[in-house]
Amino acid sequence: MSGYSAKELMICAAAGLLEDGAMVVVGTGAPCAAAMLAQKTTAPNLALLFEAGGVGPLLPRMPISVGDSRTFYRGLMATSMADIMETCQRGMVDYTFLGGAQIDAYGNLNSTLIGDDYRRPRVRLPGSGGANDLGAFCWRTMILTPHDRRRFVERVDFVTTAGYLHGPGAREAAGLPAGTGPYKVITNLAVLGFDAPTCRMRVESVHPGVTLDQVREHTGFELLVRRPLETTSPPLTEHLEVLRREVDPHRYIIGRA
Repeated sequence: MSGYSAKELMICAAAGLLEDGAMVVVGTGAPCAAAMLAQKTTAPNLALLFEAGGVGPLLPRMPISVGDSRTFYRGLMATSMADIMETCQRGMVDYTFLGGAQIDAYGNLNSTLIGDDYRRPRVRLPGSGGANDLGAFCWRTMILTPHDRRRFVERVDFVTTAGYLHGPGAREAAGLPAGTGPYKVITNLAVLGFDAPTCRMRVESVHPGVTLDQVREHTGFELLVRRPLETTSPPLTEHLEVLRREVDPHRYIIGRA
């Protein structure tokens, strides 16, 4: 890739999916950078919510946690985690960003453990936090993650956050609101979505210089492919400038040159 990094492309691609006037729950890191970039470019009326209670801030700089005082800067409300979760449960939040150690073909996420024994796993991970609630009640879940076979697995070792579980109708049968679920997966190789009839992950665009075979090689399950398969639009120069100068000037997220 010329002129930008894979991480910058991921952030710019995610920012482009957030429309003006939407509400999005974000954490720290790349999702926050994407939301900040959208707010400063294409979606000035994007409302950011943070798990610790910040609602509608205009972030001056990258916060270091969801409870950082900057997540309340010029905000609409300084409330609580309970109020944020209630807002999601009432169906008022359009997007959330989540991640995990594993993701499978139906968008189920695992951030709890690696292994088949809950009491004695090979690796104990941090767990859900608010991810299960956010993935259950926000309308669309977006995932930003590196793309490799250890993460993209046929079946997650533990379902921390429900995607489409085992296929069509499974979310609804489990009591989750109809119409919610995984929306996009943005990686260093491609942008992936979900096929409506099967609820399985599909490749929607590959990044410049990346082939479909490379995406398949780094995935541990069979991917569907949308036709025609597109190439992800490279970041606009002006968006890269905002990302580097205003969103993450110290390069905590996008990395140092």
